[in-house]
Amino acid sequence: MTDWAGRSAVETAAAVREKRVTARAVVAAHLARIERLDGRIGAFRTVRARAALEEADAVGARPDLTKLPLAGVPVAVKDNLAVRGESTRNGSAATSELPQTQDHVTVARLRAAGAVVVGLTNVPELCIFGTTEGVHGVTRNPWDTSRTAGGSSEGSAAAVAAGMVPLALGNDGMGSLRIPAAACGLVTIKPGHRVVPAGIGNGDWFGMSENGPLATTVADARLMLSVLADTEVPSTAGQSAPSVAASVRAPLRGTTVAPPYASAVREAARLLAREGHRVRRADPPYPASIGFTALRHWSAGTAMDAVGLDPRQLARRTRVQAAVGRRFVEGVRTGDARERLRERLAPFFAEHDVLLCPALARRPPRAVPWHERGWLRNVAVNGACSPMTGPWNLTGWPAAVVPFGTLPSGAPCAVQLVGRPGAEAVLLDLAERIERRRPWPRTAPLD
Repeated sequence: MTDWAGRSAVETAAAVREKRVTARAVVAAHLARIERLDGRIGAFRTVRARAALEEADAVGARPDLTKLPLAGVPVAVKDNLAVRGESTRNGSAATSELPQTQDHVTVARLRAAGAVVVGLTNVPELCIFGTTEGVHGVTRNPWDTSRTAGGSSEGSAAAVAAGMVPLALGNDGMGSLRIPAAACGLVTIKPGHRVVPAGIGNGDWFGMSENGPLATTVADARLMLSVLADTEVPSTAGQSAPSVAASVRAPLRGTTVAPPYASAVREAARLLAREGHRVRRADPPYPASIGFTALRHWSAGTAMDAVGLDPRQLARRTRVQAAVGRRFVEGVRTGDARERLRERLAPFFAEHDVLLCPALARRPPRAVPWHERGWLRNVAVNGACSPMTGPWNLTGWPAAVVPFGTLPSGAPCAVQLVGRPGAEAVLLDLAERIERRRPWPRTAPLD
């Protein structure tokens, strides 16, 4: 039974559709793995063991079983999205314990496609920071349990990287899919604005937050994105090869990219050149003000999500972030700064189809109680580790992360691919070429 844990979603769904295995057996195998491993990782806030088995039986009895793209596939859901019958805690003691009465639209789409929700995954309070720890415990990186798995979709990424589920649902407001994917050796894509329904928190962080997949293969990420978007994300094979700009420059002045992440970009650039792509070294014209623009939007989004919550039940770093953000809400709401950034970067993407750049600037920080430390220290650590992701939330353009090589510690390294609006299929095709030429270990060696 346990050999089904660790297989891809594409393979699992095909086996369930063809009745080579039951949905119950697949879910039971993954629940057993969660029980065995999650005490070391802390990926889940809650596990729906009994409910998931009942839902698996219901999937197996569906008359449309042979048509379900995710038939019997166990999925984990980030704990800031509603799952019917479960509370949504958003990593905080200040949120309600009452169960949700209906699924978030993305969860509903996954279930309609035959997926089974096995649990809700841990997040930092209000999904603000790139590390996950707090009232619901500490989440650790399956590749190195002394390190964080990134954030804020950290629990979802850790669950997939540990083989506890083949797929997980997360979201990304300043890198919250791409940071943990890079840390955990996973494939993800932050879709462009309105490709997938958002409905995240109080206003989607002014339209910067997007829901998306976390997976171990490009095919699985493509399949899940198609379900979430309710439309097929086809291959662009046969079309002209997109041109690629390779850059190792960090958007934030004074921030350096560690040698392993810079080397990964250079090696990936050579790989894509050998694959027939026109690859040039070119840096996007990031404005000097981009760090302040990102901070304004990031903190203002926090201020909106903190509305109505008892500040006495929030961690100190959260209270400070919300207080900083309140002074920026009205200015951010206009969208003027984001439009100016799009106008500045658009000519670069008219010349180059895709930007290839580091996914992170340095390895993730240690898994320690960051929620007990000051706001400035948290901001500094987040900015030093992950300055490469935020610009593409500000523009609303699609960006993907794909594993590429390893760090000196043996943990995964990764690169980021960014495209203009509508380039989701192009980015996934490039990721697939990298996967074909430089395959990666799909799950951490925990057993």
